[in-house]
Amino acid sequence: MSSPIIFYDIPSTLSGNAWSPNTWKTRYALNIKGVPYKTEWVEKSERHRTGTKDDGSPSYTLPIINDPNTGKVVADSFLIAEYLDATYPGGNTLFPPGTKPLIAAFEAGVIGGIGSILPLQLALSCYILNPSSEKYFRATREAAFGKKIEDVTDDWAKGKKGIAAIDGWLSNNGGGKFVMGNTVSYADGILGGWLTWVKITHGESSATWKDFASWHGGRWGTYITNLQPFAAVL
Repeated sequence: MSSPIIFYDIPSTLSGNAWSPNTWKTRYALNIKGVPYKTEWVEKSERHRTGTKDDGSPSYTLPIINDPNTGKVVADSFLIAEYLDATYPGGNTLFPPGTKPLIAAFEAGVIGGIGSILPLQLALSCYILNPSSEKYFRATREAAFGKKIEDVTDDWAKGKKGIAAIDGWLSNNGGGKFVMGNTVSYADGILGGWLTWVKITHGESSATWKDFASWHGGRWGTYITNLQPFAAVL
């Protein structure tokens, strides 16, 4: 029997711990594949160097997986999904044949669609982090925004318009539960990761999430509910 993959994620003050959209993409991918794994929680102050940026400075990122069965360490959620399909061909396929470039384009489209609410989402994330991570997160985001976290605002009307494009794409999937109809794939890890972040940062019972979930005929609340079988935090 194979050993569980070690999955590095960022903890929070929330009961479920998991919150980051990028690490949620990998969590969904692992659960969709059905590959045994265990989570190791790493504060942002305990970052893992994963490479070098174009300017030569060190690159730090999560998610990362460490597979004791192959000795491979893989960073970046898309590359991790590719690795899981190639190394563990059983179970669900994250990239059905011929879909990889389309799923990559879908990811860019999702980020573009929700782009107007990203600053507020990042600001809200600061409030759910443990002190050591909060300090790092606040410093880096305030430097990027050029303002205090408390001064970050959003544009929900523009966000609703942006996500309408994604609603339009999903309206052509034959009425299925997932992005590709009734076939679950890494596209669902992508969309599910971003939507789960919105739900977690605002709170599932918050008026903001309930409003968001109701947009476009309640598509987003229903979609997240359909992904629940793949949302375990192990």
